[in-house]
Amino acid sequence: MQIREATMADVAAIARVHVESWRTTYKGLLPDDYLANLTYEQREPRWREILSKPVGHSLVYVAEDNAGNVVGFASGGPERSRDPVYTGEVYAIYLLERWQGQGIGRQLTITLVTQLIQRGFTSLLIWVLADNTSRQFYEALGGQQVRERLEMTGGVELMDVAYGWLDARTLIDAQVRQARLPRE
Repeated sequence: MQIREATMADVAAIARVHVESWRTTYKGLLPDDYLANLTYEQREPRWREILSKPVGHSLVYVAEDNAGNVVGFASGGPERSRDPVYTGEVYAIYLLERWQGQGIGRQLTITLVTQLIQRGFTSLLIWVLADNTSRQFYEALGGQQVRERLEMTGGVELMDVAYGWLDARTLIDAQVRQARLPRE
């Protein structure tokens, strides 16, 4: 497994991971027809735009398997809602279902957060659906639930919760501790 900074050549692969992971992660949380109608072609322009912005806006890293296929990604940058406490934000971490539970999300997170800290984003937020079981990942990394908001997605009003780290270095420390634990 290799973690590396994303390039424009990764646009289609990131869009694929984004759509496929939404379909598995949000099944039962978002309407089936909404998930079924997501397309790679809808996501590609957005990822092209993100990856074409100058350095400093957002960072995107991909995880590649040994054959060079993108199986996951993480993105982050400046906190987007002008939060008075948190300067940085992890925008997304998604993996294809087959690759979940293998420590790849942890590796992506360490890489992304390390780069965010180097760019001066020392406090971080990440938003997650309140009903998403993956939120346990952020709790295990020492994130504290600090915000809530209602969001409309797929024609459904859903509760989002934000996990925060006042000192992003504690997230990396927690990641390293987690990596040392035996896997189930």
